Amino acid sequence: MYDAVVSAPFGKVGIEVDAAAGVVRAICYLEDSVPARAPDSAIAERAARQIERYLADAGAPFDLPLADAGTPFQRRVWQAMCEIPLGSVMTYGALARQVGGVARAVGQACGDNPFPLVIPCHRVVGANGLGGFSHHAGGFYPSVKRWLLAHESSQLALAL
Repeated sequence: MYDAVVSAPFGKVGIEVDAAAGVVRAICYLEDSVPARAPDSAIAERAARQIERYLADAGAPFDLPLADAGTPFQRRVWQAMCEIPLGSVMTYGALARQVGGVARAVGQACGDNPFPLVIPCHRVVGANGLGGFSHHAGGFYPSVKRWLLAHESSQLALAL
C-alpha cells in the first residue's frame, strides 16, 4: 500500500514512507490504471509536492529524508548517479569505472534504487542504447525512462 500516489505524464508515482521516522522508504513507478491517493502523512505530503514540482520543472531540487538502504556498493553507485548533471547521461560501463565495479553490477544497483527521481537512475544508459530500467527491458518502464530523459532535455533522449 502506498502512502501517496501522484499522477505523472507517464502514469503514476507511488510513495512509501515511514511516518513515525519521518523518512521516505520507497518511490515506485506505476501504470496509469493505479488510482491516485492523497498523502496520508506530513512526510508523504512533502514527498508528493516535491515530485509534482520535479514533474513540472526538471530543475526542481529534492530535499527529502530517505530511509537507509542498500549495500556499500549500491550506495556508491547511487551517490555517483546523483552527481550526473541534469540533462546528461552516463553509461553503465563509465559509471562502473568511476565507482570501481562492473557494468552488470551497476545495472543491478540502478534497478535496486528505492528512490528513483530523487536518485536519478534514469540518467544511466547502455553503451548502445537506452538500457534497462527498474529491472525491465521492455514495456512500461523504458517509456518512463525516455520521458524522464526528454523532460530533463537530454540530447540523447531523442536518439534512444
